[in-house]
Amino acid sequence: MTDSEFLDQAEALLRAIESCCDRINDETDADVDNQRVGGMVTLSFANGSQIIVNLQKPLHEVWMAAKAGGFHYKFDGAAWQDTKGNGEFFANLTRYASEQASQSLQFAAT
Repeated sequence: MTDSEFLDQAEALLRAIESCCDRINDETDADVDNQRVGGMVTLSFANGSQIIVNLQKPLHEVWMAAKAGGFHYKFDGAAWQDTKGNGEFFANLTRYASEQASQSLQFAAT
C-alpha cells in the first residue's frame, strides 16, 4: 500500500467514525462527543471515559485506545483488521464504545 492509498483509506475511516457519532447522537441519548484534530479522533462518553483513534502514518496503521486496551489495525484491501487477529475495526469499536457508553451503539464503515 502506498502512502497515498493509506491516507485515502484512513481518512475514510475517520470520516465514518464522525458520521456514526452524529447518527448515534441523533438517534439515541448516548451523547458521544467526538473531536477531531488532524489524524486523531477522540470519542468522549457521559461517564468521562474516552476512546482515541489515531493514525500511525509511517506504519500504515490505525491505533485505537479504549478501556479494553490498545489495538493496532492494518487495511487488508477490504477492511481494517487487528494486527493480532482480534477482529475488524468497526466491529471492535462497536463493542468497546457500547461497553463504555453502557448501551448498544453501532459503528460501521458506511
